[in-house]
Amino acid sequence: MKVGDKHYHTIWMEGRVVYMIDQNLLPFEFHIKRCENYESTCEAIRRMTVRGAGAIGAAAGFAMAQALAGSTNPDIAREHIRATRPTARDLFYAVDRVYEAGKVSVQNALDEAQNLAIANVEAAKKIGTYGETMIKDEARILTHCNAGWLGFVDYGSALSPIYTARRNGKKLHVYADETRPRSQGARLTAWELANEGVDHTIVPDNAGAFLMSKGMIDLVITGADRIAANGDVANKIGTYEKAILAKHFGIPFFVAAPLSTFDHNTADGSAIEIEHRSQDEVHYQTGPDENGQMHTIRVTNPGSEALNPAFDVTPAALITGFITENGVIN
Repeated sequence: MKVGDKHYHTIWMEGRVVYMIDQNLLPFEFHIKRCENYESTCEAIRRMTVRGAGAIGAAAGFAMAQALAGSTNPDIAREHIRATRPTARDLFYAVDRVYEAGKVSVQNALDEAQNLAIANVEAAKKIGTYGETMIKDEARILTHCNAGWLGFVDYGSALSPIYTARRNGKKLHVYADETRPRSQGARLTAWELANEGVDHTIVPDNAGAFLMSKGMIDLVITGADRIAANGDVANKIGTYEKAILAKHFGIPFFVAAPLSTFDHNTADGSAIEIEHRSQDEVHYQTGPDENGQMHTIRVTNPGSEALNPAFDVTPAALITGFITENGVIN
């Protein structure tokens, strides 16, 4: 990705230090966070400083390598990292790969973590190439959550085909779901699309049926955090609703994800653990005032409780196809 005139990866490791774009500050402030040990990288994953399936996977791989390089008990570290975001398949995939590599040597673990990050970039780039063929000129596309550059080491999953189509001269318009409660669509997807010069509009999460009923959506593309063996997909809460609507209105619904997100050891969506996050994410919002000073305010009724499941599961029957680095799977 380019921010200004400089190219960035979402997350990278130099020596034994992990660097990442702080996604909690975007789009109001661009800041690189430095994590010097595996504990701080774990905390960044947990606090969603780094987020998105591919980026979480890369962060987890780097954290495991940091733990091994720091002579931390590898078994304790592995469980610590795995507990940070329990739904994301790429996290477990990367941790286990680096853990096994560490049985040979610390350097082997560090190399494996870097190789996984490189593979993440290459997979996302190919997803863009294959997914672009699903996008017609002047297409109007609905997205949910953020699955762009920031959700991967680079390029992204759901947004990668959009960026490729745009660079190939296709005209398109993206409707970005705001994606409450963390507003990944309104804050991150919109920021990315603006940087890429892609025409877009932020829409409320509950506007999907209206847009589709008015013939304003030609295609839905989302990412995925875990795909079960039968094709059920765990993704950001609200994805299931969009899939139901797309099915009702006869609109293609595609899930873009690398093969590392497919979990062949999980039979179906009912076996996927759904992460529940703090109710404060529902109750409070953070943003700048007219002077640029950041404030956190409560936006819900004081004293009320909130429920905050981070993901839902979309049944395979609602999905038109999967866009992967090896092609489109119907």
